[in-house]
Amino acid sequence: MRFCLLALALCSGPFLLPAFAGHITLKNGDRLSGTVVKSDSKQLVFESELAGTVTIPWDAVTAISSTEPLTVGLRSGQVVIGTVETENESFVISTADAGTLSAPKSAIVFIRSKQEQAAYEAEIERYRNPRLTDLWTGFVDLGLAAAQGNARTSNINVGAAANRTTSRDKIEVNFTSLYASSNVSGVSQVTANAIRGGVRYNLNITPSVLGFGSTDLEFDEFQGLDLRFSPAGGLGWRLIDNERTTFNLLGGASLNREFFISGLNRTSGEALIGEEFTHKLSRLATITQKFIMNPNLTNRGDYRMSFDMSAVTSLTKWLGWQFSVSDRFLSNPLEGRKKNDVLFTSGIRLTFQR
Repeated sequence: MRFCLLALALCSGPFLLPAFAGHITLKNGDRLSGTVVKSDSKQLVFESELAGTVTIPWDAVTAISSTEPLTVGLRSGQVVIGTVETENESFVISTADAGTLSAPKSAIVFIRSKQEQAAYEAEIERYRNPRLTDLWTGFVDLGLAAAQGNARTSNINVGAAANRTTSRDKIEVNFTSLYASSNVSGVSQVTANAIRGGVRYNLNITPSVLGFGSTDLEFDEFQGLDLRFSPAGGLGWRLIDNERTTFNLLGGASLNREFFISGLNRTSGEALIGEEFTHKLSRLATITQKFIMNPNLTNRGDYRMSFDMSAVTSLTKWLGWQFSVSDRFLSNPLEGRKKNDVLFTSGIRLTFQR
């Protein structure tokens, strides 16, 4: 009885193994059995029977055989679904609706399994109709410096930014804080205390023109500023927009509400003129810069200027090192206060993406 059961198990064993839907042949003559996962005309991802999931250069693949339907995109823009065989160096796709189609390897832009195509379509739909919590990317900057001895000093800076970009619009949020203190001969004093932040919304009007609305908030103890509240709006023009570099010109108007520690409050209308620039110096290094000038329309001759620049070098996918400069110039500060305040910060950058 035991012999019969063992014989039955051995005979039925092959039929219990997972069924693989095809094979691929490589330039060196190797042949792998398994299933095609996807290809982007540069690499082929293949679920191999023996080696698991492997990634193979597309140029190294000479033949594909798949009994499971694959979604194939051609250079002509046509997308077909069917089983794939290679005959005379051409890929023959047998579809259920359009019959048989033959195409050279050079005409194939992508190949996706049923599961990969479903995932791709779900991601496209996510970009077309994203939830408000989707598509956020950003970073958090942290810096700390301290000294002990005849004098004790400490410097803490925190910065953060996040943006959500779709084909229609973009939301940007930013925050910067710097606090520094020193203790010399038992006398402790704050030497820097400033907080800056804001929110901006961009709407794509045309590929080269955008409309924007923003609100900036600012506190600076040593400028005597309790709060500056500056809502603004206008248009932007994309002069350069490619993978490495973006350069936009901005124009519009803003309202400046200032509340000072002395009890002085000021409200004025302003024009807005500026530019913003981003450039990838290399695969790991990026520089960003923004300059805004606000001529005062209520009190002619007065004006504000803001300048922000940061350079970051990626150390890993989520960790980098950053150096930032944030400058604020006010032509009409409180009496006894300087017109210019500059923040220099440096430290680690933690990036995130959702």
